[in-house]
This record gives sequence, structure tokens and C-alpha cells, in this order.
Amino acid sequence: MSRIGRMPIAVPQGVDIKIEGNVVTVKGPNGQLTKTLHNDMILELEDGQLLVKRPSEEKFHKSLHGLTRSLLNNMVEGVTKGFQKNLELVGVGYRAAKQGNKLVLTVGYSHPVEIEPREGIEIDVPVPTKVIVKGADKEAVGALAANIREVRPPEPYKGKGIKYDTERIRRKAGKAGAKK
Repeated sequence: MSRIGRMPIAVPQGVDIKIEGNVVTVKGPNGQLTKTLHNDMILELEDGQLLVKRPSEEKFHKSLHGLTRSLLNNMVEGVTKGFQKNLELVGVGYRAAKQGNKLVLTVGYSHPVEIEPREGIEIDVPVPTKVIVKGADKEAVGALAANIREVRPPEPYKGKGIKYDTERIRRKAGKAGAKK
């Protein structure tokens, strides 16, 4: 058995789960998420716990077991607590601002870069050099944070760019170290 797949998912108070075939809808205080999972996985909701079971010991079913459980757990966690990614802008003149729902980045290009989040994702700019992406869908939060980082990825010589707050940039020595 998969160590992750066999663990039950605790369904907290205030979270409603609907299973219709292979479509799972999770509703909670932070919103509603719907995901279509693989037909082969068996989902059971009993005594405030959600269980994922696999039909056989085939390699394919084993690989789906833990994945399905992780996806469902992320949905439950997303509608209760939510997910968040923190980004930092490093560089002289690099700044972020929020105009309505859009994020406007000034990161050394001839024009400001505007990024509009999809529905259910929220962008917060507490200071001009920090951007916080929040939402219930872990996949969407991570994808938007990656798209923001992609606008100006950190470079190894001066360390300028947009980076995650936990990311450490490996620095390189420049041309000054090379002598004839």
C-alpha cells in the first residue's frame, strides 16, 4: 500500500464534500473547488473521513493512489486554510503595485508588465518589493507565482530579479576574477 494513499483525509467541520462518479466538489469557508479524478480510484466518505482505495496492485493504480489522495487533501486544505506564495523583487528600481485587481511590475523593461489573476486568486502587495499570491487552489497559486517570477527570473551575477522568499540565489564571480 502507498504510505500516502492509505492515510485517511480528515474532513473538518464546515467542509462539504460531494462525490459524483469521478468528479469531486469540496465546499468550505474559503470557496469551492471541483476536480475530475481518474475513474479507477475508489473514494469513500465515512465518519468525517475521506478514504482513497485502489482497485488492484497494478503499477498504474499504485501511482494513482498517492496522487489522488494528495490532490483531495490539497482541496480540503485549500478551502479551509488556503495557500500562499511569497515573492520578492530584488534590484534598483524594481517595484510592484496593485491597480484594481491587476499586478503592475516595473522591473527594468521599457514598459510596466501587467498581470491579471484568474478568479479565486488574490494578489497582495504589502510593500513595493514584496508580492503575496493567495488562493484556495494550490495548483493555480503556484502557477501564477511561477508566471510572476518568469517576468524577470533572478540572475546569478548581481542577484537581481523576482524570486521566492525561500529561494536562495547561487551567486557567480564575474569577469573580474579572470586574468590573462
